[in-house]
Amino acid sequence: MKLFVLAVIAALAAGANAQGYKCPPKDGQYEDSRQCDKYYECVDGEAVAKLCPDGLVFDPLIRKRNKCDQPFNVDCGDRTELQTPQPKGPCPRRNGFFAHEDPTVCNKFYNCIEGDFTETTCTNGLHFDEYSGTCVWPDSAGRQGCKETSNILKDGFQCPKDSQKDANGVLVVHPKFAHPTDCQRFYVCLNGIEPRDLGCQVGEVYNEESQRCDAPENVAGCEDWYKDDPAASSKPSKKA
Repeated sequence: MKLFVLAVIAALAAGANAQGYKCPPKDGQYEDSRQCDKYYECVDGEAVAKLCPDGLVFDPLIRKRNKCDQPFNVDCGDRTELQTPQPKGPCPRRNGFFAHEDPTVCNKFYNCIEGDFTETTCTNGLHFDEYSGTCVWPDSAGRQGCKETSNILKDGFQCPKDSQKDANGVLVVHPKFAHPTDCQRFYVCLNGIEPRDLGCQVGEVYNEESQRCDAPENVAGCEDWYKDDPAASSKPSKKA
């Protein structure tokens, strides 16, 4: 009985919210004139007011049943009102992509789904832009007071400032560099800025000339790198 009463109250509340809205002749979902996350479900001329999940807004142009989408994908126009936020943890609303709560941390953001969040870090050198929901170059994000992020690995390596070009003179987007003391390891500089410490599989070493992992005998100075590792030495060698 109690559940029935609650259902009746909810139905009456929804009907009250839809009062004054006149459905178009065709059944479907239609936006509210003032609130971007509110819409009307029209069936046989009867309207029921509904809300998108907190953080999402209604897009009447989407050709699918679920017309609620991220705000940066929707032009709300004059529909500037929104439902009361339902914050949870670092999520100012239950759904969406949001900047880090510390305004000086510009390279991290939260992906919130019904209040559960995942913290994500942008590729080094980029800042999160809430207006597009993506990581962009700092001048595009236009954020102020950001702390500089370190581009130096624990072993002291940082990407050279000079750009790297291939044999044809074309700029290498993600240049690679050999490790100074470890034949198996090498570095990759993402977008020429962010360093990553990587390694070849056991039995191979990094060949700086070919920019790939290779057999030890093909790399000067690394021929005996695996001489004390019987398992690696037993692997078939690659010929250049």
